[in-house]
Amino acid sequence: MKSTYLIVVGVDGSEGGRRALEWAAGEAATRGGAVQAVVAWSWDGMEYGPIAATRPQEEAERAGRLLDREIKALVARHGSSLPVAGEVVEGRPADVLSAAGRAADLLVLGSHGHSRVRHTVLGSVSEECIRKAACPVVVIPVPVERQEPATTPVLTQ
Repeated sequence: MKSTYLIVVGVDGSEGGRRALEWAAGEAATRGGAVQAVVAWSWDGMEYGPIAATRPQEEAERAGRLLDREIKALVARHGSSLPVAGEVVEGRPADVLSAAGRAADLLVLGSHGHSRVRHTVLGSVSEECIRKAACPVVVIPVPVERQEPATTPVLTQ
């Protein structure tokens, strides 16, 4: 029988991923649970960042360093009392996160706030995870900047 409330959270180095990790940590603390941060990686020989990996092992190592940075930053904010573990898994993000969610009580993902056109063309990891999930899924939205009205209404009597 499972004794700890487990929250799996997708981490990818983005602001959305950081917000999801932060929210998951707060939720785990509230429920007396643990966080399992998961980074999915794959290598197709294409360059996505400023430094291209030349072999799969380099991409796996890069994913591991990203996860270490995110967990260290989380522990610096919350202290070491929060049970948090990390896992780097090769595969498509939606497949990896959906599989990790099978053992979880909750799956937490960050939204990237992409436009509808980009979503239609590229798809959405969050949407695919929601369809495949064996547990509840929480998607943390990107904050929307509040726009001040161009003019201030004037009240007349």
